[in-house]
Amino acid sequence: MRIRPAILAELPLLQAVERAAGEPFRALGMAEIADDEPPALDLLTRYLRAGRAWVAAEAGKRPVAYLIHDTVDAAAHIEQVSVHPSAAGRGTGRALIEHLADRAATEGVGALTLTTFTDVPWNAPYYARIGFRTLPDRELTPGLRKIRAEEAALGLDHWPRVCMRREL
Repeated sequence: MRIRPAILAELPLLQAVERAAGEPFRALGMAEIADDEPPALDLLTRYLRAGRAWVAAEAGKRPVAYLIHDTVDAAAHIEQVSVHPSAAGRGTGRALIEHLADRAATEGVGALTLTTFTDVPWNAPYYARIGFRTLPDRELTPGLRKIRAEEAALGLDHWPRVCMRREL
């Protein structure tokens, strides 16, 4: 699997990856998450143009996973990482995260952050296995507090969520 920058023509494919990656949430009683629309093309385009959209694909093939990220309070914040179910369990998501970690460390960024569901096996428990730790409320930065407030306004707090951090 090769990690590389996304290209403009692939952005609709990333939306398809997102839709497929959402389907397993349905089995956990999280149909609202499964039915959630993927990031809009204009938003994905902004990430691409900022150099913050990465895909995983085999040589000459369509992307099977993607990661987009921001900078939040001096950390590389994983806004979204999604893996098509056909590529799940093969280390694809982890490869994308490690790619970001390597790039961030090279640029002098000291940590990765993300927000995620606590009770979804491929969310918080998975991230803990790859070195992230759950942040207690007292350690949330202003930017992470803002993200959590935005998520709550969208109804994502219907299921328990946390902020996580991995030092680089």
